[in-house]
Order: sequence, then structure tokens, then C-alpha cells
Amino acid sequence: TPAKGSKDYDLIFVVPKLKANEKATYEIISEDEAFDSPRYKWHDTPGKSTELSVGKTPVLRYMYEPLDDSTKDRRMETFKVFHHVFSPDGKELLTNWDIKQIFPHHRGLFYGFRVVTYDGDQHVDIWHCLKDTHQKQEKFEAIEAGTVLGRHRLEIAWNGNGKKTFATEHREVTAYKMPGGTMIDFVSRLVPTKGTVKLDGDPQHAGLHFRASSEVSSTTKAQTYYLRPDGKDAPGKTRNWDQNHPKTAESLKSIDLPWDAMSFVVGGKRYTTLYLDDPDNPKPARHSERDYGRFGSYFVSEATPEKPLTVRYRLWVQDGEITPERAAALYADFAEPPKAGMSK
Repeated sequence: TPAKGSKDYDLIFVVPKLKANEKATYEIISEDEAFDSPRYKWHDTPGKSTELSVGKTPVLRYMYEPLDDSTKDRRMETFKVFHHVFSPDGKELLTNWDIKQIFPHHRGLFYGFRVVTYDGDQHVDIWHCLKDTHQKQEKFEAIEAGTVLGRHRLEIAWNGNGKKTFATEHREVTAYKMPGGTMIDFVSRLVPTKGTVKLDGDPQHAGLHFRASSEVSSTTKAQTYYLRPDGKDAPGKTRNWDQNHPKTAESLKSIDLPWDAMSFVVGGKRYTTLYLDDPDNPKPARHSERDYGRFGSYFVSEATPEKPLTVRYRLWVQDGEITPERAAALYADFAEPPKAGMSK
């Protein structure tokens, strides 16, 4: 059926196995004829959050409580929208944020920029969300839930000085429960209200980032390690692009990674999150890693009403460790997916 708010129909299915350059033909049957599969469902707590589950297993939780600046703590809790991510079995909340934790502006799966310029001379920080700056959920543009995926499209106001909206983000987040893990697609389209909006920052405070449970920062960070296309690093070792020394060997190795994987421990169990960067996203992409469980990348770009900024990422979340071969294969599937067409 069409997504809520849409008249279009999409056919979406998961190909069980397909080798490179191989072709396969599939028959379409109605849902009533399909085998019994657990269905995705959205459970909304109005004005607070909405949670996606498949069967009885939670997958994502979107936090969208409106800004409450009645106290400093309440403002900290509500100045930014974000998504929590659960473990594949739904038993652990892998992301967290707490105003008492280290770096509380990092939360779940989140997107923003420390240095934003608009209206020529207006400057705001929509990463730390200082002063009037904040992100505000305006509406759900579409909500989908079926046997293959759960998805919603969100209209999010980016509010700056005077709490006035300077850009609107249309964010689409899709989750698939796959054999071996959870696949999350993140797509953002940022449309300025007028003129040019410039986005900038630094690797630690801009772009799309994943922040693991506060248990990682408080207890298990010594067990965190990163796996990159050039190999597995030692526990506790990180690699970051340095804007003060951009051409050092470490900085150069932190630019335009097709994928980066963080392996961490929550609840006595190891998990891995793989971060995939679409080749069409703005470049250079400068990466950041922290042993306390936060990683991601950022870029410098501009957007106008006539030319909005669209970015696309994919995250893969699984139990245990991932191999370089598996990470590279997941990236290839993302960057160059199979082409589909109707057979005669």
C-alpha cells in the first residue's frame, strides 16, 4: 500500500543472494499469498517519541520532543532530534544520551553542523544548539510499515537566531531487519528558506554521527576498536582528520573513507556499527573516531532553495565483529546496488 501521505506505490524486497553481473527473475504475489512474516509497526507517544518494532522486537526510536527552555536541563534534553538504535535482537539500546554523560550534545544517530552561516552574516551552531538555535520536528511527511521495512519521512525545522527557521530538513530514515543485522538508510534533503546556507564545522562537531551507549564512555571504552579499509586498529586507538595539520599521514588517511566500522561493548556483549558514505555525498569527507563510542564524518557545503543539499548514508548494525571482506561487500551493495526492471 502507499505510504501515509503518498499516492505512490513502491515494490521493495530483499534479494537473498545475487553474484556480481548475475541476473535473477522474481514473481510478484499479493501480500495475502505471502508467507507469514513479522510486520513492522510504529508506536507513537505523541509529542515525545515514536518507536519502530518488527514483531515484538524494537529497532529504532525517534526522539522529537519540542524545545523546552524552561530550565537549562530541559533545554539540553530537547534542543535536537535524533534516532536511538537497538541491538539486532532488541534487547539492548545501543545508543544513548544523558545530560550527565560526557559530551551530552552527542546523542544516538544525529545530524548537524557547528558552523552555519545564513542571511549573509548570521552565524549559528546547530550541533551544540547554543542560544536560540535548535532543531524542531514539524510533522511526519510519510509513515510506512510492512513486512520488509519500516520508514518515516520527517520535516524538521532548523531554527537559528530569534528561534526563526532558516532551513527545512526533509529526513528519511528506513530500517530493514536483515539476516545477521539491522540495515539503516539515512537520507537528508536540506532546503534553505532563502538565500545561501553554508555548512561547516570540524570532524568532532559536524555531519552525521553515531553515539554509542554512555556505558561505553563510562566503562568499556578500552575495548572499543575501529576497522577501516586499510585494516583493524588496536583497542583504544583512533584516527581523526586534523584541521590544524590537514596533510599529516593520519589526516590524509581520514579523508573520504568509503566505510568505517566501530566495534564496542554494551551489556557485556560486543557489537559493531558499520558507517557507509555514499560516493555522491559532498567531498572531501573528513572522519572522526572516539574510543568512547562516537564516530562519523563531515564536509563543507552550501545549499540554496533552488539547489538543496541531499546526502545519503547507510549504517549496518550487527552482533559481534565484522570482517573487512564483509564490510567491503556491504559498501559495494550500497554504492552500486542491483538494477531492477520488469521482465517481458
